[in-house]
Amino acid sequence: MKKPRKILILMALVALVAVACGESEEETTTTAAATTAAPTTEAAPETTAAPATEAPTTTAAVEPVSLIYVSPNPLGVNNFLILGEVGTQRVAERRGGTWKTFESVDDSTRRANIEAAIEEAPDVIVLTTFTLVEMADEYSKANPDQKFIIIDACPDEPAPNLHCGVFREHEGAFLLGVMAGHLSEAKQIGSVAALDIPFFKRWWQSFAEGAQSVDPDIANSVVFIAGDNPFSDPARAKELALSLAAQGPDHIFAVGAGSNGGVFEAAEEAGFLSYGVDVNECPSAPGYIVDNNLKVVDAVVEQLLDQVLDGTAGPVVSFGLAEGGTGVMALQPDLADSQCVIADHPDIVEEVRAVAEGIIDGSIVVNDPLFG
Repeated sequence: MKKPRKILILMALVALVAVACGESEEETTTTAAATTAAPTTEAAPETTAAPATEAPTTTAAVEPVSLIYVSPNPLGVNNFLILGEVGTQRVAERRGGTWKTFESVDDSTRRANIEAAIEEAPDVIVLTTFTLVEMADEYSKANPDQKFIIIDACPDEPAPNLHCGVFREHEGAFLLGVMAGHLSEAKQIGSVAALDIPFFKRWWQSFAEGAQSVDPDIANSVVFIAGDNPFSDPARAKELALSLAAQGPDHIFAVGAGSNGGVFEAAEEAGFLSYGVDVNECPSAPGYIVDNNLKVVDAVVEQLLDQVLDGTAGPVVSFGLAEGGTGVMALQPDLADSQCVIADHPDIVEEVRAVAEGIIDGSIVVNDPLFG
């Protein structure tokens, strides 16, 4: 795909048919079996919040665009990576353009895929997670005429042609903690997190702080999956969740991406309640998942891509509750159909909504554990 390229009407019709069928006809570079990507461990520079928007719409004629999405790992069952592709595809189709996905498995294929993307000279190259942050920094500085975005990570001093979209995950995790603070009968909660690194405190520590804002006496525990595949090891996650539940916690936060299924299986076997991440995971174990710390990756990719293509993007844009980049199912209009346990507790839902409004208007301040 060279830019600019005139898109034939026939191609547009084919793209529309592909979307209707739920499949893409675009070329995808796929490598070995799926693994999942971790969120960023990098401390992003000071950010400016993006204005709250709904899914972008285009009414005026726009120049067709070409986009390439490079994932750090195969998409597999990693909802975070899948949503990155979805957002990229939407922008390309809405703007009458084209898109490709290059999936990677290791540093060698990541580097090869980014170089191949640069060779094709698309309008924007889309990258995700901390795994690619060093390469994003390197290649954006070496190729100043190529525009890049990276989601969920940012180098300390991004080049002018690199635009970062980061999340305030701690806001949603705090709201889940408020739910656990009201629902926990044991007054003990816990988390099964992928890695023991500072960034993951945004989940498990904020979860604990939310619960303790309801009841300061609630105890908190955390265990880490670690190993070679912390984001794709449901067997180990299940083992750890069962062990943790045996110590007393009756509410356990699953923070392991593709490993989360193991925590949900443990919840069904041991009878504790759990919480998911990124998307609504409640249908995975109805009756055993209270809610989820949502990261609306596809919407964030759309917003940031539109800003870059329109020339309005800043170097680092932060997405939280106010911008619709993070949230929980309790705040969603389709909560009743979510299969989440929290839907059965309307009184707690109302309190969660009030706390969310307080976070948005600044009357409630949620500490960001990543920055102390």
